[in-house]
Amino acid sequence: MSPTPSHAHVLILGSGPAGYTAAVYAARANLKPVLITGIAQGGQLMTTTDVDNWPADVDGVMGPDLMQRFLKHAERFNTEIVFDHINEVDLSARPFKLQGDTASYTCDALIVATGASAKYIGLPSEEAFMGRGVSGCATCDGFFYRGQEVCVVGGGNTAVEEALYLSNIASKVHLIHRRDKFRAEAILVDKLHAKVAEGKMELHLWQTLDEVLGDASGVTGVRLRATAPEAHGATAELKLTGCFIAIGHQPNTDIFKGQLEMKDGYLITRSGLSGMATMTSVPGVFAAGDVQDHVYRQAITSAGTGCMAALDAQRFLEQQ
Repeated sequence: MSPTPSHAHVLILGSGPAGYTAAVYAARANLKPVLITGIAQGGQLMTTTDVDNWPADVDGVMGPDLMQRFLKHAERFNTEIVFDHINEVDLSARPFKLQGDTASYTCDALIVATGASAKYIGLPSEEAFMGRGVSGCATCDGFFYRGQEVCVVGGGNTAVEEALYLSNIASKVHLIHRRDKFRAEAILVDKLHAKVAEGKMELHLWQTLDEVLGDASGVTGVRLRATAPEAHGATAELKLTGCFIAIGHQPNTDIFKGQLEMKDGYLITRSGLSGMATMTSVPGVFAAGDVQDHVYRQAITSAGTGCMAALDAQRFLEQQ
């Protein structure tokens, strides 16, 4: 740790909806918050195109534009924004101590809003072709596959949204799902079936990704394996040039292992109606957004818990 760390009453880790909302509320409470952006400034919405369900944006808003507004809102109330990435924490005593890539920090209250990151299947071939046809972000890399055939793996909101986005770029999108029912919202599934009817998309149900195929030029196809009982294990190949993995996310909580109570990697908070709903197993440490939510995972719920975390931090500090 640095011998002269920067100190904050409230330190916020993460720059998604939860982090920025926590900053707005903490700053309005005159807590002079410091927000450390992390590597992925803006969070997952930076790789999202149309956000059609953000309240009061009747015409929708682009994800990066929405996050720029979040940033400006936090700065309006004089939140100190620090571009750093925390790689070590000590929550054994207050003030809490944190070490970043460029500086060290201490704080009286900590709000963890580090979000979650895309999961990958773990196939060696998936890793071998990462960045050469395999991607976890259609909005980041879809442009490179204009007029080509691609596939999307998954059946939740992320997968369907990625497939819909790619259907406007690629010549055809193959959606691969291990079941015959989607976990995505009904309105997204309706849009999906409309694209299938148009011939822009093809569904491969009861199938899982068995192997990514390719050569020195990159991805040339994928091999699918059937999951249905009547055809279990049967394989088939698709010729395509892009494979997008959209099977979910994992919380960014590795640096808190052994210090904060978790379940499946997600931070456990008190919840309930007795106050301090966002407090973790360590008094003075609060969690907001996807880092503690594996159910809803929406920008609006992240923002809501960010607000709650700031209010909880304010109450905690007043009681000290």
